[in-house]
Amino acid sequence: MSLDETSHKPHDRLAAFLAEDMAAVNTLIRDRMASEHAPRIPEVTAHLVEAGGKRLRPMLTLAAARLCGYAGAHHVRLAATVEFIHTATLLHDDVVDESRQRRGRPTANLLWDNKSSVLVGDYLFARSFQLMVETGSLRVLDILANASATIAEGEVLQLTAAQDLRTDEGIYLQVVRGKTAALFSAATEAGGVIAAAPEDQVRALHVYGDALGIAFQIVDDLLDYGGSSAVIGKNTGDDFRERKLTLPVIKAVADASEAEMAFWRRTIEKGHQGDGDLAEALAIMARHGAMERTRDDALAWADKAKAALAVLPPHDLRDMLSDLADYVVSRVN
Repeated sequence: MSLDETSHKPHDRLAAFLAEDMAAVNTLIRDRMASEHAPRIPEVTAHLVEAGGKRLRPMLTLAAARLCGYAGAHHVRLAATVEFIHTATLLHDDVVDESRQRRGRPTANLLWDNKSSVLVGDYLFARSFQLMVETGSLRVLDILANASATIAEGEVLQLTAAQDLRTDEGIYLQVVRGKTAALFSAATEAGGVIAAAPEDQVRALHVYGDALGIAFQIVDDLLDYGGSSAVIGKNTGDDFRERKLTLPVIKAVADASEAEMAFWRRTIEKGHQGDGDLAEALAIMARHGAMERTRDDALAWADKAKAALAVLPPHDLRDMLSDLADYVVSRVN
């Protein structure tokens, strides 16, 4: 399953409930990604923005604001801001990772070049800050600016930790908070702030987004060793081939025998991989129950996300957000 399969999925129920708001967000995105002087900017941006992504992050902002009773228009600006930040990070990530495919299509850096991807990503970051300022909320600006810094910090941390077998679960969590959870939590928290929700509700929305983002990323990392390209948008085993130390491998390394450590040093630290090494990696992880324990972690984070919603007012949107947390981890059930 993917997060965009059929109409009874929580994501699709959210989209239906927020359809009018999302139409306004999409209009604003198209308007603000335009450039009078550099036509390559909308070309590159449109390639990614219109590639079939389901706008989960901006919907979280809209849902949080509506759940807290917001009736203004600034939540649309914040939702577009979140989507621009997300799109900018994807453009940069594909350059850093030398990726060739994103959402089943060739990446922008492959179709154009690395310079275009980096510079258009920079443009979208600048646009996102313009939109933040238009809300007139210094606190919202603080939340989203901090998230942007955390995202960049997480990406740099991942560069140094990715092939280092000393990377433990604490460092992994820092990376995940940077690359995924920071924007989830900022999206939900900013929605509560713009709605002037009580502090306990704003905090709950932050905790929900953080835990949902961590669960989401753990599941993606787990699916890399047991999913299909149709499910995860990349080939099974890509993380192993790219020598990324994700949670299933970290758990297996922590319990590894001398022979297993020699295998991980050769394949992950040194990058000497051959036929059969992916199968051997899977066998080692199976011996140590690494996949099952990783799945348990994802379920625990999803439970934390759902528990955080308890202080929020009863609402159909609250139920949808709870169901979304369940659905994120149902992909590995």
